[in-house]
Formats: sequence, C-alpha cells, structure tokens
Amino acid sequence: MTTTPTTAPTAPTTTLRRRVGWGTVTVLATGIALISARYLTLDPDTFLQEQRATYLAHLTPLVLHVAGGIVALVLGPWQFPPRLRARRPAVHRWVGRLYLTAVAATGVGGLLLAPHGLFAPAAPLGFAVLAVLLLATSAAALVTIRRGAVERHRRWMVRSYALIFTGVTFRLWLMVLGSVGVPFDQAYVSGAWGALLLDLAVAERVLAGGREHRPVRSRRPRSPGADS
Repeated sequence: MTTTPTTAPTAPTTTLRRRVGWGTVTVLATGIALISARYLTLDPDTFLQEQRATYLAHLTPLVLHVAGGIVALVLGPWQFPPRLRARRPAVHRWVGRLYLTAVAATGVGGLLLAPHGLFAPAAPLGFAVLAVLLLATSAAALVTIRRGAVERHRRWMVRSYALIFTGVTFRLWLMVLGSVGVPFDQAYVSGAWGALLLDLAVAERVLAGGREHRPVRSRRPRSPGADS
C-alpha cells in the first residue's frame, strides 16, 4: 500500500478572512502599543488615576511590564505570516527571540504589579494568572522549537500571543462596558478574567481551524508490481 497526500482546497473567502483578521489584530495591537508608550515617560499625569500612587511606588516593574508588552504586541503578529518564515527564516528567528525576551519582561513585571492591583482579590488574581500563563506558554514555545518540534512551537506561540493580546482586549472591554453604563469596578474585574478567557478561546478556535486545513493522507490500493 502506498500513501499519497491530498489537500482540501482552501476557499478564497477563508484566505481573505485570515488576512483581514491578521491585519485587524496587527492594527489594534500597534495602536494600543503606541497609546501605552506614554507610560514610559513616567509622567504621573499619564497614569490611571486610581493606580497613580501604586505605579509611582513600583516604577521598575511598571517599566518592565509596559516596555515588554509594547514590544511583544508589535512584534507578535509578524511571527505568523508563512511567507516571512519561508523567505526570511533568520528574520523570523530574531523576531521570535526579541518577542520572547519582551514576554519575559512584561510577564515578570506583571507578576510584581499584580498584588498591588485594583479591586482585590478578583482582578489582581486574574492578572497574576494571566502573567503565569503567558510565561508558561512562551516557555513551552521556546522548549519545543529547541527540540525541533516546529508545529508544536507554532501552536504555543499562538497561545502566547493570544495572552499578550489581552492588553488590547481588556481595554476594548472597558470601553464597551463603560459606554453602556457598567460601573468601572465591575467592568474592570470582569475584564481581568473575561479578556483572558476570550482570547484563549479564540486562539483555540484558530488552532482548530488550522487543523481542518492541514494536508491529510489518503490510502489507495497499490498497483501490482508497484514499490511499497
């Protein structure tokens, strides 16, 4: 028996949807990164009023968290275009290294800031869980690529970036809930967990969709005298 690869055709609408999704994520991530960069001026007037004293008392973890998050948000989408990986593998590797370094900074900074967050214990616990999951998924991505498990590495990187993207989702969550009259404390606490769970769910949906379009192997009877 011999096997021959067959691939289900990819509909043009699916390809277009993926490109639009990638573009939307990239624009939103870059926009939030630029807005967040004002925190690096260390001007107290740019800080969230409710957290101003906390940030001023913990400037080092704040800088780690914000600077790392900005770099990871901006670089993350550029790890995924297949053409870049295929045509510029060295660029892909360096982008990945910088991304993982930035993730380590923002994750550690987030863990140090979490105990001092608003609306304890629910919101700080949510942010602490986010930081731990971010560091864990990113470490798994590093370990798998060092072992040569490219597909597993890709899957862990998708999860890692989904967790970084909660920086965008959380802000959109606050904006939407605030616009419909939800009190700030309720929006903040629900967003600390909701953004995390929503982005992970989307990541798993994306990964599941990717499996559906992978090449599959079909078996056919071997012709008499054919090589096995």
